[in-house]
Amino acid sequence: MRHRRVIWHHDFDDEPVVLWSEIGDDGYERRKVDVYRDGRLDYADESASTGTTVLGDQRMPSLDEINADEGFTATAVTRSEFDAIWRQATAG
Repeated sequence: MRHRRVIWHHDFDDEPVVLWSEIGDDGYERRKVDVYRDGRLDYADESASTGTTVLGDQRMPSLDEINADEGFTATAVTRSEFDAIWRQATAG
């Protein structure tokens, strides 16, 4: 498993600004959390989702590929960092 955080640089009020992903060894998302400018968190996994957040249906690009687009800043994160935001998103 790999984990990443992608900051999306934009001015849209209704789109997430931070995209957290857990990616399986096959390159596909397993869990995902979207963070919105207003602090709202939506999530998706293989069995449930909230808001408009869904798992991608394509293999995830590499960090270098994402960072080649100046609209995004992608970094690797630890599983514990991902799990912390996942717990926030899925709590109650």
